[in-house]
Amino acid sequence: MLISIVVPLYNEETNISILHEKVSNVFLNLAHQFELIFINDGSSDNSLNILKSLSDKDSHVKYISFSKNFGKESAMYCGLKHANGDATVIMDSDLQHPPELIPDMINLYQDGYHQVVGIRNRKKESFIKRIPASAFYKLSKYLVEVKFKSGEGDFRLMSQQVVDSILKLTEYNRFSKGLFEWVGFSKTSIQYYHQERNEGKSKYSIFKLIDYGFDGIISFNNKPLRLCFYFGGITMFVCLLYILISFINILMNGIDEPGYFTIISSILFLGGLQLFSLGIIGEYIGRIYFESKDRPKYIIEQSNIFEDQ
Repeated sequence: MLISIVVPLYNEETNISILHEKVSNVFLNLAHQFELIFINDGSSDNSLNILKSLSDKDSHVKYISFSKNFGKESAMYCGLKHANGDATVIMDSDLQHPPELIPDMINLYQDGYHQVVGIRNRKKESFIKRIPASAFYKLSKYLVEVKFKSGEGDFRLMSQQVVDSILKLTEYNRFSKGLFEWVGFSKTSIQYYHQERNEGKSKYSIFKLIDYGFDGIISFNNKPLRLCFYFGGITMFVCLLYILISFINILMNGIDEPGYFTIISSILFLGGLQLFSLGIIGEYIGRIYFESKDRPKYIIEQSNIFEDQ
């Protein structure tokens, strides 16, 4: 059986060789063949030269290098598109996803599961990163149609049937964590403890993580738009009720001195509500705009994979 290992990377020159060694050692004790597909997402360091050197020494190593940084989602899509294995594993290049779990994933796959997902135990993760992650999973229960499980990420093994289904979903704005859930298929999980990066800095700041979570909420439902509708309707009803009460009060008691606070509060509240609603609507319109352009998800500059790209 051939297992494809897809590894997106961006400026990971210090980790590539270590990851290659660890994956190779894992498969020394397995009866299966493997291919290690690195997707260089426009790195500006020495990552590409290291990949070329590894591929010259080891035929298992394949690489695809983008013309610029297109983002991890595009890199994962490209890796899945070029994977030839009976099953495919996606993992990060920073060694936070332990290669030692791959044999257990393969065993569960052979038991009949189409997806074997690594679930990260967040106890050792920094408090700053746990806060937005916890908030995202709580919000997703109410706002997202697909259900996410805390700790699940991109580290997973997928059957070829799952990979083929993912590749049929060709939208430009991708949120793979949601796509993995949306396609369905039988799934099980395997738990591992959070690992610190081996070398280098994380490419995801706290703000990027928040943006990523917002993408997930927007990508898989129209509930925020529905929320704007309901919130706007309730606000309009309350305002009409206030106007009616004020009008009756004027008829009964005459005109009092105008309330500066009431006027300012109403203007600020309604103005804020309108801007909030327009922002949500704008997000959806922006996504429609990008989808309508139908631009490629990535552009390949160099590769040692010579099949049709």
